[in-house]
Amino acid sequence: MAAGLDHIGFTVADFARSLAFYRAALAPLGLSVVMEVSPEETGGTAHAGFGAGFKPFFWIGTGGVPTGHVHVAFAADSRAMVDAFYAAAIAAGARDNGPPGVRTHYHPNYYGAFVLDPDGHNIEAVCHTPPDKAA
Repeated sequence: MAAGLDHIGFTVADFARSLAFYRAALAPLGLSVVMEVSPEETGGTAHAGFGAGFKPFFWIGTGGVPTGHVHVAFAADSRAMVDAFYAAAIAAGARDNGPPGVRTHYHPNYYGAFVLDPDGHNIEAVCHTPPDKAA
């Protein structure tokens, strides 16, 4: 079995604001909060893990000042899901960092949308499936 990414997490400046943002932005991708860990449980920091089913793989949390920006790309099953992610993220307060569209410089079927979250992190949804094969 090959090794792969299990989960990713990073610190956010305003936990409540970022939690609300990600709840809205990730809902069109079928992702929601599946686990929360309180400051009482950790000894001082709060965390929320988003995923599908019972497995969180995308975490945000408190516990420091964000240093630098990250890029996270979420896989979408269809171009419509990419469009819905972008619309939901913008409505939740994201800044545009590249509207939905084909990015042929990556490959001919790379359909992505990019937004900047409340902390300036570059968050993307991408569909690699040709339009005639997408769900």
